[in-house]
Amino acid sequence: MAQTLLEMTKELVLAQIQIKQVAPEALNGVLHSTYETLRGLYQTEATIGNSHSEDGTEPLQVQILADWKSSITRHSIRCLECGETFKQLSLRHLRVHDLDPRTYRVKYNIPRSQSLSARDVTARRRELAQQIRPWELAPSKQANAPAEAKAKTKTGVAKSGATRAATKKAAAKS
Repeated sequence: MAQTLLEMTKELVLAQIQIKQVAPEALNGVLHSTYETLRGLYQTEATIGNSHSEDGTEPLQVQILADWKSSITRHSIRCLECGETFKQLSLRHLRVHDLDPRTYRVKYNIPRSQSLSARDVTARRRELAQQIRPWELAPSKQANAPAEAKAKTKTGVAKSGATRAATKKAAAKS
């Protein structure tokens, strides 16, 4: 897993302190300058990696993407646009940033299957769906299959294997 800029900065400054290149009173300034240098290098590297325009004259706009996986925790989700935390990123909030869930996912490379809500909220919804079982409440085409099978046999249309089995079950019940 890649280190964050802050972790790299800390390691570099600690190494300089250990070899006595940095005085303890200059620690704050060295930390800030090292961090800013690393951040500049990271942005330059991202610009070079993302600037592949066809004519080569104007580089594409570089957008440093936040790590979306770390923004989703057990109890909250952090908006990558403004940094606020929520139980779920609603359409109403995303509209504040002129986004919808689809464009938000595309912008931050979030898979379509990933919900924009905290893990607890997603787990609770899954539990409720298992308890309510909405797929059983909805009318299905299979419920109408035996009646349609009888109608087809009366009209002389040949029965398929599934239709024969449904007809046998209906006949056995009678």
